[in-house]
Amino acid sequence: MAEQAIDLSSYEDFTTDPHRAYAELRTRGPVHRVRFPPPDHDVDHYLVVGYEEARAALADPRLTKSTAGHADAIPDEQLIGPHLLTVDPPHHTRLRGLIAREFTARRVQALRPRVQRITDGLLDEMLAKGSRADLVEALAFPLPMTVICELLGVPDLDRERFRRLSHEAVSPTTEQWEDTVFVELAAYLDDLIEAKRAAPGDDLLSALIRTRAEDGDRLSHEELRGMAYLLLIAGHETTVHLITNTVHALLTRPAQLAALRADPSLLDGAIEEGLRHEGPVENSTYRFTTEPTEIGGVLIPAGAVVVVGLTAANHDPQKYGAPDDFDLRRAPQGHVAFGHGIHFCLGAPLARVEGRIAVASLLERCPDLALDGTAADWRPGLLMRGLQRLDVRW
Repeated sequence: MAEQAIDLSSYEDFTTDPHRAYAELRTRGPVHRVRFPPPDHDVDHYLVVGYEEARAALADPRLTKSTAGHADAIPDEQLIGPHLLTVDPPHHTRLRGLIAREFTARRVQALRPRVQRITDGLLDEMLAKGSRADLVEALAFPLPMTVICELLGVPDLDRERFRRLSHEAVSPTTEQWEDTVFVELAAYLDDLIEAKRAAPGDDLLSALIRTRAEDGDRLSHEELRGMAYLLLIAGHETTVHLITNTVHALLTRPAQLAALRADPSLLDGAIEEGLRHEGPVENSTYRFTTEPTEIGGVLIPAGAVVVVGLTAANHDPQKYGAPDDFDLRRAPQGHVAFGHGIHFCLGAPLARVEGRIAVASLLERCPDLALDGTAADWRPGLLMRGLQRLDVRW
């Protein structure tokens, strides 16, 4: 008889502190059949919470990403268009190859001076307004949003409208979200692409529109729309939470903050430990078993929905000693905050650049930075892990 699904809603304060639930699950095994809190409450999932099992699952070709034929899928591919998180090889290989021709390490590194200037301007504005701020509004949201918009060549994006749609797409608050949010997003992105076709520039979206492989292959309109969606949403949502989660971890651990201030060479360690300790993506997007698949001693039937717990894996004590501690001097190499395998996040280098510049500049400009209050307001949802706001003073 199949294991009865564990209802994660039964864990008190699951949104605020999912680590307790994941730790308890790990003591019982690395893989569990679970039922998530609403609005994902109507279907059972198999949740992977062990580190080794997570890495294996993320690279297992029997776990597919394509949503075709799966009623439980988030409607990215059907309503927005195919992108790197909804397709499998060879389609994935083709898309990533076309995008990698333009979204290069050189392009990312060239953004460093601009990221610094944007950060400096935002901090100038924040400090000029007084001695208190919501760091999400003042820095963590506008920095990556400005960077990704400029990178894609859409500086006139209606950011508040897009922010609302983006939040609802990744952290749905109603069970009817897909009928409205994705339809509106699709129309919105269509307008962006057509505007860029009419007035191309020296930017990533224009480059993606005109790029061709050696054999003449190019992105279709639906693929362009899907990639614009992924780059815009992933390009700012993850970095917002990387910045705020890392700053929150430092401000709630005075000894670690003092160590970083005393030795700025620990900055890279702070960013990587922030990614491991409270990474911006709590769980992977859905995967689907193409055949009966054993993971961590659990036989998962064909056609099942599998979710890889990235946060849970990064807190596995068999991989990281004292995993709930935030330790600047830890060696967190191998963490899965950006995934693993062929779906490893294409934008990870850009997120790291923005995170390092934002945290370093903030601490330099605000030597007395502290939390303004103690309550942490975590966003609901199972995909992203981040704070709604982060009130600070200096």
